[in-house]
Amino acid sequence: MIAAISDQPLDVAAHEAAVAHPAAGATVSFAGVVRDHDGGKSVTELEYVGHPTAQALVEEIAAEFAARPEVHAVAISHRVGLLGIGDVALACAVSASHRGQAFTACAELVDEVKARLPIWKRQVFLDGAEEWVACP
Repeated sequence: MIAAISDQPLDVAAHEAAVAHPAAGATVSFAGVVRDHDGGKSVTELEYVGHPTAQALVEEIAAEFAARPEVHAVAISHRVGLLGIGDVALACAVSASHRGQAFTACAELVDEVKARLPIWKRQVFLDGAEEWVACP
């Protein structure tokens, strides 16, 4: 299981490989990528800052999902630091026996991380303005 907060680039393929399981009929992965716009404004970069408890919490969330009977394995990482357009900010993968289970678990995992993980996002816009987006 991967459960990490990292200041290094995230590798979605490594997350997929980490959840390989002989009983899995499906692996679903997700890459949350920095986009060049938000709310009608052009974004030039993002910075993510994590609370010191973020690592323990991402481990807790991953363990909760890995304990689900329909899930074979989970891998999830959130990046912190300064990211550019196109960089992966959130990488996750889930394996399960069936595709529906894998899709559902992966989507719920992303939602749970976004709802509970204490990470703040600072967006910098093309006009030089910036804003902090609240975390949970």
